[in-house]
Amino acid sequence: MKSLKAQDHPLSSTEEEIRLLESDMPGFKGDRFATEMRSSNLYPLKPTRVEILQINLGKMCNQVCKHCHVDAGPDRKEIMTKDTMLECLEVIKKHEITTVDLTGGAPEMNPDFRWFVESIRAVNEEVNIIVRCNLTIILANPKYHDLPEFYKRHRIEIASSLPYFTALKTDSQRGDGVFDKSIKALKMLNEQGYGIEGSGLILNLVYNPSGAFMPAAQAGLEAEFKKKLADKFGITFNSLFTITNLPISRFLEYLLRTDNYESYMEKLITSFNPVAASGVMCRNTISVGWDGYLYDCDFNQMLEMKVTSEDSQHIREWNEKSLTEREIIVKNHCFGCTAGAGSSCGGATT
Repeated sequence: MKSLKAQDHPLSSTEEEIRLLESDMPGFKGDRFATEMRSSNLYPLKPTRVEILQINLGKMCNQVCKHCHVDAGPDRKEIMTKDTMLECLEVIKKHEITTVDLTGGAPEMNPDFRWFVESIRAVNEEVNIIVRCNLTIILANPKYHDLPEFYKRHRIEIASSLPYFTALKTDSQRGDGVFDKSIKALKMLNEQGYGIEGSGLILNLVYNPSGAFMPAAQAGLEAEFKKKLADKFGITFNSLFTITNLPISRFLEYLLRTDNYESYMEKLITSFNPVAASGVMCRNTISVGWDGYLYDCDFNQMLEMKVTSEDSQHIREWNEKSLTEREIIVKNHCFGCTAGAGSSCGGATT
């Protein structure tokens, strides 16, 4: 069979990505994921509740990572406005949102980032606020150097990507010099009490594989990361989250360019775990795009597949009943979240 390569499937649009994911390839024709979910009595996939609001503050980033599903970078202009943030604040204020998860790009590069964090705290003192910090942003510009103190002042939980505990693997995925800057930033966070036992300041690391393979067991990787970072750099952190790379955007282009698309999809499909499928993050999370539109998850957002609730597709139209009763959109990329021990923004699901 002729292998699929980048030149065979130019990814000029999200429509091209979806078409490729639904292509009639051996073993995963069209709606294969839906078929697996039906066999596990999980289709149609429905929410359990809406308790996490994951908000994309924009696609601008100081890094250009090879695996990035957001296709983020310094040249991206999509930024959430203060008006859209105000609409998010109304939802946080009026509904039982327990966690607000701020992501990007680099969320800190949104000019209203600090105002938004302070406003979230003002409308809901107890809500857990997570910031997905790439670490290097702290050192990117003097105006960001006080971010660790800002995070501490507002009791922010930090989730930071660190592909590995060595420079070679980290820099190959995230760019030259990223590892050294990340280590410096982690030390700055430790100095504020982040990741220190008993401080109450949570610092979690996020691991994405650097190639066309699934992550190893989360518990084992966490133990290894903790030992290596402590022994060599004196760095401590709370938990390590393993996240499987989903076949969209830059990672999909990588799979096609290296002739790994078919084999990678086969790995995901053969590792389908119905227990992991029952605990996917889209069942208790709504993803808010930089322009306020609503999605089942961050990955569906990048594929521009809005929620099926026709009366609640934008944050200003928030209808919790409709969102809770909706059907979650699933495609073959969802195999990434349901393979093996599962994958979510909070790591393995089983």
